Amino acid sequence: MLLLVLTACGGPTQKFSDLAQDYVYAALSFEPVTATGAGYHVHNGVHLNEIPDDFDSNSLAKRREFYAEFRKRLGQFDAATLSAEDRADYDIIQGHIELQLVELDTIQNYKHNPTVYVELIGNALFSPFVLTYAPAEERFREITARLAKVPALLGQARQNLVDAPEIWTQVAVKENDGNHDLIVNALTPNCPKSELASFDRAAREALKSIDDFTNWLNGDLAKRKSDWRLGTEKYSLKFKPVLSLGPNPKQVLADAEAELAKTRAEMIATARPLHAKLFPGAADPGDASKLISAVLGKIALKHGKADTYFADAKRDLEQVRAFIREKGFVVLPGQDNLKIIETPVFMRGISAVGGFSSAPPLMPELGAFYSLTPIPASLEPERIESRLREYNTYGLKILTIHEGLPGHYLQFEYANRVQAKGRRVLRSVYGNGPYVEGWAVYATKVMIERGYLDNDPELLLTWHKQYLRAVANTILDIRMQTENMTDEQAMNLMINQTFQEKEEAAAKLTRAKLSSTQLPAYFTGYRAWLRLREQMKEKRGGSFDLAKFHEQALQAGAVSMPALERIMMAPPAAAEGKQ
Repeated sequence: MLLLVLTACGGPTQKFSDLAQDYVYAALSFEPVTATGAGYHVHNGVHLNEIPDDFDSNSLAKRREFYAEFRKRLGQFDAATLSAEDRADYDIIQGHIELQLVELDTIQNYKHNPTVYVELIGNALFSPFVLTYAPAEERFREITARLAKVPALLGQARQNLVDAPEIWTQVAVKENDGNHDLIVNALTPNCPKSELASFDRAAREALKSIDDFTNWLNGDLAKRKSDWRLGTEKYSLKFKPVLSLGPNPKQVLADAEAELAKTRAEMIATARPLHAKLFPGAADPGDASKLISAVLGKIALKHGKADTYFADAKRDLEQVRAFIREKGFVVLPGQDNLKIIETPVFMRGISAVGGFSSAPPLMPELGAFYSLTPIPASLEPERIESRLREYNTYGLKILTIHEGLPGHYLQFEYANRVQAKGRRVLRSVYGNGPYVEGWAVYATKVMIERGYLDNDPELLLTWHKQYLRAVANTILDIRMQTENMTDEQAMNLMINQTFQEKEEAAAKLTRAKLSSTQLPAYFTGYRAWLRLREQMKEKRGGSFDLAKFHEQALQAGAVSMPALERIMMAPPAAAEGKQ
């Protein structure tokens, strides 16, 4: 496969657009599970839907060789001479190569993080189950083929994992149980009769290996503990290609801490008249934190029930859709293929609240998913109440705006129109985090600016709280990964300084230990979107049109924010250049 990949790359005279297309499909061939989600099913005769990613030593060496070789090929081009569009793709490829080599050579999660394997199995089976790219019989044959390879993959996991942070092992156990649940309670009942015999044989072996792996995690690996913190050097190596923004972690941290203080001051101005309204006759608490907390606490009492959580989100989605049509600040897609589903159990370690999965860029007609993590009835009553208080009437609306409309769903629907297809896949699958997460935060701000819910001040205060969470995410990630921030300090930041409920804060603390460099994408991306809007207002003056600005920016797909600025500022012909 590596020879086929490298010989397809061409010589020094190859056009950059051809090189970029070669790269994205070759990179996906090393990530078959991701390829399924992208709608890319066959590479050089290899049926990717039938295999999971390979983590044996030979495959890892081939990956490393591929990325090192492609870095040399990329070096044949002078980025400064490329068109704005090609330069955007160049930056994505360069960043992805850099990130992969940092992972393979330095961070090496495959040696320390068991959730890599557990979540890979879950996605390998779940994607072909929910994405109807082929008849059920064909998709279950592919699921069966992947099931048959689960024992070998978990064998690679045992061989590769030398140690693991305790929290990673604990989450892997829970998510591994989720994989067991997926096979038994979702896949088996839905398997077509014609495929059931072969599916059952593969499932039995897969389930045995999954259960054995849980025992191994709880026994052998649990004894070999390591630290989840990356440390300053490794974190910095990862930070640059993930965010692609320019500022280093220290600069971003300073910006976030200044923004925290500024936003809290803005909240006081909104909270003070609300306090007088919600607590008639009561004295002003004086202390800013007490004032804001009291008002937010009163607002938090306006919430639904655990068993109406999904119905409430569906209602909110339709309400938001109608508001966008009325105000016209962005054009909605013609189709509506967004489904609200429960977060799969195998993903609830990292997605304790919910998330979004786009339609495959190569098959955009298929479904996109806004996933909500259900509130189990088995939780203690105070934990249920804590979750409902965090995602109260206003909080759930903001979550639905962020994940659905006009947030992630709308952004990816535009991205799935990008031409050519290779560029579309590159920008969708390996796109820039601050663009994606920043848009979702920025889009929520636009909803507030345009008068959503008749300029309700309770919504405004809740928005400030949610924005503070994005700011806190940045502080949390950088300080926990590089400055040994303690659990107590983290919880104080989230609960006392940014007004999060305990249940939310506890889940975010776990997430901050499971991931690194992703949490700053919300704050950094949001600020970059705001800066770009102001730049375009200044450039276009009285002719500035908000809807046209959004349309042009979304049509680019998830490029880095500096690349988006170049595309937006360049004349149309210069942006594309000669191909």
